Amino acid sequence: MVTLQCGTATFHTIQAVIFDKDGTLANSEGFLRNLGQKRARFLDAQVLGVQEPLLMAFGLEADKVDPAGLLAVGTRRENEIAAAAYLAETGRGWMDALAIVAGVFAEAEQYVGRKAPLTPPVAGVVNLMQALARTDLKIAVLSSDITSEVEDFVRLHQLQDYIHLCMGTEGSVTKPDPALLRQACAAIGVAPEATVMVGDSQSDMLMSRAADCAGCVGVTWGWTSTVSLAAADVTIAHPQAIQVLP
Repeated sequence: MVTLQCGTATFHTIQAVIFDKDGTLANSEGFLRNLGQKRARFLDAQVLGVQEPLLMAFGLEADKVDPAGLLAVGTRRENEIAAAAYLAETGRGWMDALAIVAGVFAEAEQYVGRKAPLTPPVAGVVNLMQALARTDLKIAVLSSDITSEVEDFVRLHQLQDYIHLCMGTEGSVTKPDPALLRQACAAIGVAPEATVMVGDSQSDMLMSRAADCAGCVGVTWGWTSTVSLAAADVTIAHPQAIQVLP
């Protein structure tokens, strides 16, 4: 068991640290901004007049991504449903709207390109992973992204030697449902009560509290906009603020 110092907070008898990916481990803002803009533009080409409301729905304004917005914290499916709702308001049938959105999202992703090379680790993250891996801690990644994207990020940036579990969100259970975090803890053989969650969104913090984790650490380092993390035990601005105490 390990004692973790995270900014001004100290967590004792810790066995695992679970990280969010986008905005926490991965510098994703530029990629998400480009992807959201392409999705809105391509959908507007199919259904004229939806681009501006879609940008607002995604949390994109003045070339900035809202860290609490749909694009930043929602799953792909949640983004698809929100976009389809705007199309349905124009008179499209629901199934037609969903089909249009699915096709356009796939087109936008193909246009933007593979995500992992465009979302490098945040400065200091690799050093943090190396430091944590020198202890007995289990390290996991639990993301609203799909599992294959989590695995691609970890593999491409050579983090696989440090991380015991890559877990995305494909099903109906999404953040902040604590069942998701409990499932991750069970997969690595650690109780939530011995686990610290590190993330950049309120959903990460609420999920960790509902799962009775030992601590929830909010990070602000992944965004140029202000990040609100009122539910966090502590908020930190750099990976160096997480340290293993002797």
